[in-house]
Amino acid sequence: MAEATNLQISVDPAKGLERRMTVRVPAEMIEQQITSRLARVGRTAKLKGFRPGKVPAKVVRQRFGAEVRQEVLSEVIRTSYSQAINEQSLRPAGGPAIEMLPEDDKHFGYQAVFEVYPEIQLAELAGLSIETPAVDIVEADIDDMIEKLRLQRAEWKTADKKAAEGDRIVIDFSGRIGDEPFDGGEGKEVELVIGDGQVIEDFEKALKGLSAGDTKSAKVKFPKDYPSENLAGQKTVFDITVHRVEERVLPEVDAEFMEAFGVTEGGLDALRTEVRGNMERELSERLRAETKTRTLDALLAANTIDVPAALVREEIGSLQSAAMQRMGISDPQQAPDPAQFEALAKRRVALGLIVERLIADNDIVLDRDRVDVRIQELVEPYDKPEEAAQVYRTNRDLMAQVESAVLEDQVVDYVLEQSTQKPKKLGFQDFMNAR
Repeated sequence: MAEATNLQISVDPAKGLERRMTVRVPAEMIEQQITSRLARVGRTAKLKGFRPGKVPAKVVRQRFGAEVRQEVLSEVIRTSYSQAINEQSLRPAGGPAIEMLPEDDKHFGYQAVFEVYPEIQLAELAGLSIETPAVDIVEADIDDMIEKLRLQRAEWKTADKKAAEGDRIVIDFSGRIGDEPFDGGEGKEVELVIGDGQVIEDFEKALKGLSAGDTKSAKVKFPKDYPSENLAGQKTVFDITVHRVEERVLPEVDAEFMEAFGVTEGGLDALRTEVRGNMERELSERLRAETKTRTLDALLAANTIDVPAALVREEIGSLQSAAMQRMGISDPQQAPDPAQFEALAKRRVALGLIVERLIADNDIVLDRDRVDVRIQELVEPYDKPEEAAQVYRTNRDLMAQVESAVLEDQVVDYVLEQSTQKPKKLGFQDFMNAR
């Protein structure tokens, strides 16, 4: 079909980023398209009582006119909308809602309502002040980590004592609301470590001070925000019987212990070196992620922009689908509430637009060497890293993800170079345990 010409176009702002564009196309052009298409249909139409190609034009129009007219109007809308958008230099952020206008003898018209991308004028990067974490690993941090490793390999020994913080208690229990038991309120030979938060606070408090052979009826109130609606805020009673109390026995930091962590020579100094190396790698990753988050937060705070609702809806859909995949949900009826993703979706869309503008304004180009380094980091844990790297390089979707992440890292580096950084000293444990 020929490109729509002689369009009458007017564009009015609606609300925010919304635009209402009115397009009128000469009715004569529409009729020419319909007549031309009906002629082509008539050459091949097979109607009872007529030879192929001999069906009168009037009959062809009666039989196929409505269908052909709808096809032509659909194509006219599509082509004229594209032409109008180009002529008006508009950047739609989503598909239009089309509303037909009353027809007259001279024009076919419609209104297209859509959102456009916001015009973004970025704040000067030199004016940004970004607080970045500065963390050192000290010897006490290594001591703490070795202690955690000992805890991981601890053994439990039966103890003739009253259960206290850090002990493991083995119990039977049965709960009731009033005189009625409830689902999930019964357990046999259940092992609980006091202080680990495995059970709600009232229940855990009831276990402290109990010894093997003790029985106890404990009043337990469930929190109002408890995940099970039938128990949230309920007052219950649990009958508890204690089988045994166990205390944790930590292993010695000896040759056997060190060998379990790959240290076969060099003794304690070698173990500490190994532990420090692992801690530094973990810290480096965490620092990189935290610095990136704080930098993007600063960018977002300095550049308040309107975000197209269409893009937010699209991002909400992506977040919802990802959540369903993680949760193993395939039934759309069980999908998480879209509202819970709205704030994150708005943040992602706004940051995406800001980063895109920053890249364009400063001619930031993807660094291929950094892409290669990132792929090597990703495949390092695999048994056959080179094969895994090849999978990345030959999979367009995986490569797009890696390239997008690297480009975003380059943007973060650029912002940090141009802005003012305010390092804040933090302890290793405080930083790594922060949420």
